[in-house]
Amino acid sequence: MGTQLKQESDRRMDINFKLDAAPNSVDNTPIETDAVIIGAGPVGLFQVFELGLLEIKAHVIDSLPVVGGQCVELYPDKPIYDIPAVPVCTGQELTDNLLKQIEPFGPTFHFGQEVTLVSRREDNHFDVETSTGTRFITKTIFIAAGVGSFQPRTIKVEGLDQYENTQLFYRIKDPTQFYGKNLVICGGGDSALDWALDLVGKAESVVLLHRREKFRAAPVSVAKMKARCAAYEMQFLIGQVTGHEAEDGKLSGIKVTGPDGVTRRLPLDTLLVLFGLSPRLGPIAEWSLAIERKQLKVVDTEKFETNIPGIFAVGDINTYPGKKKLILSGFHEAALAAFGAAPYIFPDKKIHMQYTTTSPKLHKILGVESPVLD
Repeated sequence: MGTQLKQESDRRMDINFKLDAAPNSVDNTPIETDAVIIGAGPVGLFQVFELGLLEIKAHVIDSLPVVGGQCVELYPDKPIYDIPAVPVCTGQELTDNLLKQIEPFGPTFHFGQEVTLVSRREDNHFDVETSTGTRFITKTIFIAAGVGSFQPRTIKVEGLDQYENTQLFYRIKDPTQFYGKNLVICGGGDSALDWALDLVGKAESVVLLHRREKFRAAPVSVAKMKARCAAYEMQFLIGQVTGHEAEDGKLSGIKVTGPDGVTRRLPLDTLLVLFGLSPRLGPIAEWSLAIERKQLKVVDTEKFETNIPGIFAVGDINTYPGKKKLILSGFHEAALAAFGAAPYIFPDKKIHMQYTTTSPKLHKILGVESPVLD
């Protein structure tokens, strides 16, 4: 089922997968496969599962260095409550469980690579090439790239960027790095509020800084924040960062200009800026796919196929009437997309709907023992 790949995160999980260990290898022979999945977030991982049930082998490409997409990159420890039959799990736990679920299918992962070229061949298959030169010939493509390639919105204060990843952060990968620090969090969305509340009592002090009194966060989070402020457990300030101060080569404080026009000094150890993400489609925008508001339009909701036959779009990257950006919606889309792709891969084979509960064939594929039914 492939070589042993150890996924490193706050939690370690040993799963048997194949890993593209030499993306820059001199050997540039194209990899022939049934399916290429672009995106290794939760929906991309579940696409592996649904394809695997139909005996379709997949290669998975992601620009990030690890699996999990936004769930792991942005909020690995934040709780998710709307996964069916799972009352609560974190983004990392969801990813770990999906990895365990797809283990029987042994997908090959290609990390740290962005798909730069997609073109149709004369035999109606596709040539795919990545930023590292890895090449594929595939019968189908599944785009599960979330919001696309995303970058955090940065703070525009001259000279602050020199402290990035030492005292200035745009993402939280390890919350413990903020413990015991005098922390200032900039932002007014859910992420800023959630992390401010989470780090109260763990950081030495927490100051939430937002340019106005109105927030883009859940009202319950705003109410909790104000209650914490009233109890002197944290502080909320209205204003914008307009400068910074340093001592001995380290960031020692920021200059905050308030609505009254007065600029005040705010000392700190660490600055966490959570202004949200700026998504971009990147090279996907150049593949002649129908696009609407930076999302891929699907032709119908029977197969979640794009305007190019053989290319499917699932998860947050797609749009259609009634679209809801939920992980569970992406799981549904992945299931139908797999069945929609099967005729391209097995043109002479009739695909029958089977249930994992009762199908001996699926039990064999999954490597589980068939139950004895009365």
